[in-house]
Amino acid sequence: MSLLTLENVSLTIGDKPILKDISFSLERGQCLGLVGESGSGKSLTALSIMQLLPRQSQLTGAIHLAETNLAHLSERQLCNWRGNRMGMIFQEPMTALNPLKAIGAQVEECILQHSSVTRHEAQEQARSQLQRVGLNPEHVGPDRFPHQLSGGQRQRVVIAMAIAMKPDLIIADEPTTALDVTSQAEILQLLKALMAEDHSALMLISHDLAVVAEMANSIAIMKKGAIVEQGPLPGLFDTLSHPYSKRLFEASTHQPARQKPPIFSDDPSLAQTAPVLSANALLRTYPLPRQFPYLERRSTRAVDGVDLTIHKGQSIGLVGESGCGKSTLARTLLGLEAPQKGGIRVGQHDPYSANKTDLQQVRRDIQIVFQDPNGSFNPRHKVGRSIAEPLYLFQKEVNRDERDERIATSLTQVGLAPEDAEKFPHEFSGGERQRIAIARALITRPRIIIADEPVSALDVSIRAQILDLFTDLRDRLDLAYLFISHDLSVVRSVTDEVMVMYRGKIIERGRTETIFNSPQEPYTQALINAAPDLHKTIARRRDGIEEPT
Repeated sequence: MSLLTLENVSLTIGDKPILKDISFSLERGQCLGLVGESGSGKSLTALSIMQLLPRQSQLTGAIHLAETNLAHLSERQLCNWRGNRMGMIFQEPMTALNPLKAIGAQVEECILQHSSVTRHEAQEQARSQLQRVGLNPEHVGPDRFPHQLSGGQRQRVVIAMAIAMKPDLIIADEPTTALDVTSQAEILQLLKALMAEDHSALMLISHDLAVVAEMANSIAIMKKGAIVEQGPLPGLFDTLSHPYSKRLFEASTHQPARQKPPIFSDDPSLAQTAPVLSANALLRTYPLPRQFPYLERRSTRAVDGVDLTIHKGQSIGLVGESGCGKSTLARTLLGLEAPQKGGIRVGQHDPYSANKTDLQQVRRDIQIVFQDPNGSFNPRHKVGRSIAEPLYLFQKEVNRDERDERIATSLTQVGLAPEDAEKFPHEFSGGERQRIAIARALITRPRIIIADEPVSALDVSIRAQILDLFTDLRDRLDLAYLFISHDLSVVRSVTDEVMVMYRGKIIERGRTETIFNSPQEPYTQALINAAPDLHKTIARRRDGIEEPT
């Protein structure tokens, strides 16, 4: 008999139907992948199983876990089931963890809540669980706080909390969305190992089909609150019949069409043209906490001797693990953090020695698209005002009529309507908000845009649209790009060349296809091997190699 069974589950919040006749089952020791675009109902399906629904919600149908209908349990009974019999790994560990409590105390709290052990025994079990998920107490002590950990380490703490009582069912809601490829591979391998050790079932929610293809025994594809297709893997990929499923599969392997040929740094013709951005032997260090008052304070090199040249119309990728120095390099190139050594030129000017007039020109020439558009917009301001913010660089050069014209032009360039300027950010979808962020970067008519993880939080279909947009703008406007991303498939599809960063240094650089097909450095090889590849995974699964646990 199945461990988890959903039978005709429907959910209504207020007067709005959210889930429609959801039915599926999950066996012990198996993994079910639940995929779909943002807003398709994946997370609310998980919250329905956990019975963590908002007020004014009405749930119908049956949710059986080990022959018990969870929909009929009281809140007191559910508190015993959550943690003991079912655990959930939430998408964003920083919001799931208490920033004021040490990680060991948070795992210990889960154990004390669901068992009758003493506090000392709970502390020992917490240390054991943290070590079980790869956080060795000798290197990552239980007394550390969440902000002192990397993204992958925080995700491991959340996993330790979810599996502390060895539940029968683990629900993982986008557990690897914001992680670099090596951390993602480690987390997925950890989940596989935990399933094998505890013989538990895993429901993996993700918008990344490559991750699901690697992990899952079966898959359910959701759209607008309903399951449109489901079946075992890898067989279902050969028999996809629903148009939405086919579009989702195609978007996962989408390659933007380029109108202009790639531009390579070794092209002799580039020697006659000035680069739009160049950097020479950049060094950026940060002081470390002093261990003892009488010892010399040490420092860490976030950017260590980086050389960089980008020409008009060229697209360069920057990849590496979290903490390797990518974002520090971006801030230094933008003129936000001065390097201790080395020089930078944006066009003809050095942002750190330019006078006020030249510095304004630098700001016009280089712009940035942030990873999370929600955090970069003021929710109280209309979109038109947010897009026009960079125009303060022009001071009195741009009058109101030209300002409105530039706003309309920028919105049109990214595929939106001029009248969208009168709306607020919350009135747009995630993909549309990212388009607005790109429009804001375009309004100064820059020569180069730094894109810092611009599609990491987007589902695959929206990601394909944004990558098409970046490619189209490059061809039409001769824009240069520096793409910072942990998603190697994105970098491969939109860049001419790629740089690999490790511990502050660029350890390998070359043409994108050359680097991906024949990497020279061991670190680059490990990085590329860790990246999930949908087609390779399906082929491996068909051959019966490395079947999921």
